[in-house]
Amino acid sequence: MTQHTRRGFLGVVGAAGALALPGLVAPSAASSAAAAASTSPASAATAARPGRKVVTGAQALAARGWADLAGQRVGVITNPTGILADLRHEVDVMAADDGVDLVAVFGPEHGFRGTAQAGSSEGTYVDERTGVSVYDAYGATSAKLADMYRAADVETVVFDIQDVGSRFYTYVWTMYDAMVAAARTGARFVVLDRPNPIGGHARGPMMTTPFTTGVGKKEIVQQHGMTVGELARFFDAEFLPADAGSRLSELHVVPVQGWRRDMPFAATGLPWVPPSPNMPTPDTALLYPGTGMFEGTLSSEGRGTTRPFEWVGDPAFDHRWARAVSGYDLGGVAVRESYFTPTFSKHLGKVCAGMQVHVTDPARVEGISAAVAMLVEAKRLYPQFTWRQDSWDPARPFWVDKLSGSSRLREMVDAGASAAAVEDAWAGELAEFEARREQYLRYPAPRR
Repeated sequence: MTQHTRRGFLGVVGAAGALALPGLVAPSAASSAAAAASTSPASAATAARPGRKVVTGAQALAARGWADLAGQRVGVITNPTGILADLRHEVDVMAADDGVDLVAVFGPEHGFRGTAQAGSSEGTYVDERTGVSVYDAYGATSAKLADMYRAADVETVVFDIQDVGSRFYTYVWTMYDAMVAAARTGARFVVLDRPNPIGGHARGPMMTTPFTTGVGKKEIVQQHGMTVGELARFFDAEFLPADAGSRLSELHVVPVQGWRRDMPFAATGLPWVPPSPNMPTPDTALLYPGTGMFEGTLSSEGRGTTRPFEWVGDPAFDHRWARAVSGYDLGGVAVRESYFTPTFSKHLGKVCAGMQVHVTDPARVEGISAAVAMLVEAKRLYPQFTWRQDSWDPARPFWVDKLSGSSRLREMVDAGASAAAVEDAWAGELAEFEARREQYLRYPAPRR
């Protein structure tokens, strides 16, 4: 089965490039500059700032002097979100600590230091600040990741990336492939958990097997409502035995302390580090499982603006769209008529008419419901509204199908179904997923 990354969905030319294990090259100037910016005199084990309610898994492990990693050759999968309480990056701190034998870093989409745009990575190089070899893990298969582990002689793989809770955000699939590789090589797998910034509710349609790609490799719902630590437990039990031949030899999750599943990110006291260039705020994350589906249309999802996934529009739209959508009960969001001109991506340099989606109550946001209403009304109002097609996958040409998990959403919208009918269609599979995931959850349940 052909695997797709978000690069394909954005129409960006060029993949991450072939792995070159023997000849690691020097990092780019941008990578070096980003690394240098992480310098801080504060101690990595500094306690949480006054008023902070949540302690991340990384901070908890640092406070224990990295004891869980003692005596192991360690490889870390991370990006700029892997920070500690003093805002230093954990890799910089580990590399300077004689108690940690850090031998490799694995960079996902956008890269370890975060210098790359969507659909890109930083390549394989030696990090100038730490001297540690950085391997390009974006788009790497589990077999290639296993080769990287062997090349670096890694015994413990650590995963620490801030996820945003949407199935088509690629970091959880980097984690999944890394877990398969660890199971096959016998490596220990450690997850340093962080809050799910959009909460603990599961929402939306299920991925179906014929539509699995790099933006949805396994059968989970669109908004899974789990932390990466919980997902790792789910993946290990539900999928690894078939895909890797066994479960992990050891899965160790260092939990978040003080987080509830109904806690808005602002209430955690944690700083927001954009996990990717187009995820600037926690509000963006709340809306992304829904408005991200506009990547599967010819309309703009706001890339190339200061509010990606919050501004959505099209040169062919007008004021009627926002007015129609504002007539829906949108829960914790509201919309207003808005105009914007993307500086890159779709409709470059063209004025797009549409709406800005505002978060009014983070605890009540239903991003997928809002986006379904937006899609239904766009189809009703504008004959020119259409779906973006994938010319290099003729068997499954519609990109929105790969984002939503099947052809059902697209077909129902095209047939003129109501927003309520579209959501009702996945109610049963959502309930089944919620029951299936229950045994893997470890944080207090959200209040309903």
